[in-house]
Amino acid sequence: MPSPFIQANTNGRLHPAHEPSLPPLNRGFLYGDAVYEVWRTYHGVIFAWEEHRARLARSAAALHLEIPLAAAELLAELRRTAAAYRTETRFDGELYLRLQVTRGAGPIGLDVALADRPDFVILVQPCPLAPPDLLRSGLRLSIATGLRRNPAESLSPAWKTGNYLNNILALREARARGADEVLMLNLAGELTEAAVSNVAFVQKGVVLTPPLSAGILGGITRALLLAEVAPQAGVAVRETAVRPADLAGMDECFLLSTTKDVVPVAAIDDRRFVVGPDTVTSRLKAAFAAHVRSYADAHPDLAV
Repeated sequence: MPSPFIQANTNGRLHPAHEPSLPPLNRGFLYGDAVYEVWRTYHGVIFAWEEHRARLARSAAALHLEIPLAAAELLAELRRTAAAYRTETRFDGELYLRLQVTRGAGPIGLDVALADRPDFVILVQPCPLAPPDLLRSGLRLSIATGLRRNPAESLSPAWKTGNYLNNILALREARARGADEVLMLNLAGELTEAAVSNVAFVQKGVVLTPPLSAGILGGITRALLLAEVAPQAGVAVRETAVRPADLAGMDECFLLSTTKDVVPVAAIDDRRFVVGPDTVTSRLKAAFAAHVRSYADAHPDLAV
C-alpha cells in the first residue's frame, strides 16, 4: 500500500517527500546536527507563527547553527509548500508544517567547520488530529523506568534538535507495556514530559505542571495555556515539581502539544484520572479552541 503523499521543499525545490533530496554526507543524517520546528494550522491559518519562529531561533543559536532564511523568506516558503500540497491533494483541512535545518554536508567528522552550508527541508501533510473517541476516553501513559530524560547540562530538552533517541527509546518502552505514550523522569526522579508533549495535572481545580528547570521543552501550547488561556478561563496554574508519589493526589491529567493542543489522560500506569465533559481539562480545551479562533480571525495574512 503506497504511503500518503507528503509535500517536501528542499532548499527551495518542491518535490514529493519520498524522493531523495539531501546527500548521505548531510550532518543531520550523520549526527543529528540539526534543529527543527513544527507549526500547524487552525481554521486554515498558521498558528503561533512568531512564537514558533522565535523558538527555532533559540534552538539554532544554542547549536551555533545558522538559519538560512529570514523570517519573511521562511514564511513565504512555508506558504509555497502548503499551496503545493493543497494543489496536489485537493486537501482543504488543517495542515502540519515541519521545518528542519541542518548544518549542511561535508567530509565525515564531528568538527562543525567541516560543514559547507546550512540546508533546509520543509514537509507538509495533514495535521494528525486526536480522534474523537480518544478525547472522550483519554490516553494511557506509562512512566519510563529504563531511561531518564537527558539533563539540560548534557543536551538540553529545551532545544528542538534532530536528536530524539532519548524520546524514541523511552516511548518504545511504554508502548511495549501497552501504553499510548510515555512519561519520563529526570535524574532527580521528577516527572518531566511525554515523548513529544508537555504534561499537566489538576489538583482541586488548580493546574500543576513541571517547571522548565525540570528539563523539558518550552512548549508553545504550554506557554500559551499558562499565560493566556488558563487565566481567561478562570483557572489557576502553578509550576511545581511533581514526583510519581504525588500522582495519588491528582484529579486530572492532560498533555499539551502543538498538533493536538489539550488531550486528556485517563491513566498513568495504575493511577486513573477523571476524564469527561465536566472536567477542568475539557474547560481548558474549549478555552484553547476559542483562543485559536480569535488568533485565526486576527491573522488572515497567515492563511495557507
